[in-house]
Amino acid sequence: MMSCSFARRRFFTLGLLLSAPSPLVAQHVATVAGRSPVYAPNGVAATSQPLATSAALDVLQHGGNAIDAAVTAAAVLGVVEPMMTGVGGDMFALVWVAKEHRLVALNASGRAGALMTREELVRRGRTRIVRGIETVTVPGALAGWDALLTKYGTMTIAQAVQPAIKYAENGFPVTPVIAGDWAGQQRILAMDEGAKATFLPNGAPPKAGEWFRNPDLAATLRQIAKEGSGTLYGGALGQKLVARIQKLGGFLTIDDLKKNQPTWVTPISTTFKGYRVWELPPNNQGIATLEMLRILDPYDLKSMGHNSAPYLHHLIEAKKLAYADLAKYVGDADHLTIPPSRMLSDEFIAERRSHIDATKAQVRTEPGPERTASETIYLTVADKDGNMVSFINSLFDEFGSGIVVPGTGFALHDRGLGFTMDLGLPNTVAPGKRPFHTLIPAFVTKPGATSAADGTGDEPYMSFGLMGGGMQAQGHAQFIINMLVFGMNIQEAMDVGRFRHESGTRVIVESVIPDSVIAQLKALGHDVSVAKASQFGGSQAIIKLAKGYVAGSDPRKDGHAAGY
Repeated sequence: MMSCSFARRRFFTLGLLLSAPSPLVAQHVATVAGRSPVYAPNGVAATSQPLATSAALDVLQHGGNAIDAAVTAAAVLGVVEPMMTGVGGDMFALVWVAKEHRLVALNASGRAGALMTREELVRRGRTRIVRGIETVTVPGALAGWDALLTKYGTMTIAQAVQPAIKYAENGFPVTPVIAGDWAGQQRILAMDEGAKATFLPNGAPPKAGEWFRNPDLAATLRQIAKEGSGTLYGGALGQKLVARIQKLGGFLTIDDLKKNQPTWVTPISTTFKGYRVWELPPNNQGIATLEMLRILDPYDLKSMGHNSAPYLHHLIEAKKLAYADLAKYVGDADHLTIPPSRMLSDEFIAERRSHIDATKAQVRTEPGPERTASETIYLTVADKDGNMVSFINSLFDEFGSGIVVPGTGFALHDRGLGFTMDLGLPNTVAPGKRPFHTLIPAFVTKPGATSAADGTGDEPYMSFGLMGGGMQAQGHAQFIINMLVFGMNIQEAMDVGRFRHESGTRVIVESVIPDSVIAQLKALGHDVSVAKASQFGGSQAIIKLAKGYVAGSDPRKDGHAAGY
């Protein structure tokens, strides 16, 4: 839980001009903070922790590019925000490569171990996959960092991890939101010998402002700097991990680590309000954002009024439909039963849209017809040459599996929780499979003089993302609509109140959503409650201007945007 609840935040009301308002139109947009967008003439970075933003900016100012800065920031976040990210997790990235004038995508999620079979889980008495050592899949993040730097960076992995080594060795003062997240995992950390020794100094998590050091992680990062990423993928570090994982009953082998390879993939997209929104293809949930936007595109959302009951109802119902499709159709790309293009086709989308009833909530949402006739950090960086990086790195749950191999200084993720034990699905647990992922970096382009129907020739517009497990795809859609339908600036689009549909008719909203709107949603059949800020994710974004950039950073997190 966050230490800084909405009740303690400064609220203000942002007047938003809406043409021809009806009685149902929300006349004002309630926001959670009053930050200004950050404008920068050369380069800019936005992350969830100030030291990571500063590290990225330092790289840019000393000749590194956006790719170098993103990896450097990610490594620092693994130190200063250790419950969310680190070398024990997975990562994905979308990169606008200026010299190639194109968007590329990297899937650096690891796979299930060779010993992770459904049969073995059943033999152990599991009816579902539960958090702990059995959920540890191959950590793909470090290989992803290395792949990005090798192909598009100007720095080595050894150079990129130096700021992180400094903070791990010398320490840093813990920031308030991170301290709150840390405290919420005390019970989990106390259950594992390595986690307790690493993250509960003196038997308790550090409070806001207290100094924290992680010399074990400093040593691990030095080992990576000296030996390269191969030390994790079959080398000395990997052997140390596997020995402990197998001792505790986990499923990874050294051969699983040796086989790990990130994958350069083709991003998927759809058009919305004159722009093209890009996500990564399965095994992650990015397609749900695109499906939501396609379902909602014909509706006059602006006339409904921002965060009015009719507006929220339509977004919630679209979310239910898109996520029902995730559960049935999304998993490892090698095991899909229908391609992403099918889920975004006119025929499929029309069928999904037909289930939205403006007068009542869907109680049970089925996936679309197969045939008719994912805790996390997000960061983004842009440089003076026009390169832009949309980057996400995660342990899934806070501190992941809750397992720290003694002496390593980092938690192993629990991405195996993304699998299902239901038979016959793309995401059914099996050795060597990539699990379903919540991680989704995003990007937006706009038509250029040479644009083709598939987005080739587009110009870069915005790099953005929103962390927070199952909040991510529905958060992406809300953010995009805030900007492209309601004309909010990059910071306003983050500051306004959010909803999060959970399951069935259960919906949580931020406390800035008026009681009158909540009452109307309940009348439509939604089970609505107010929740704390920690439930609604944290976003970062950068827009490319004709000259320079403008950036925003979510007030729900400790970070900020900064440029030069």
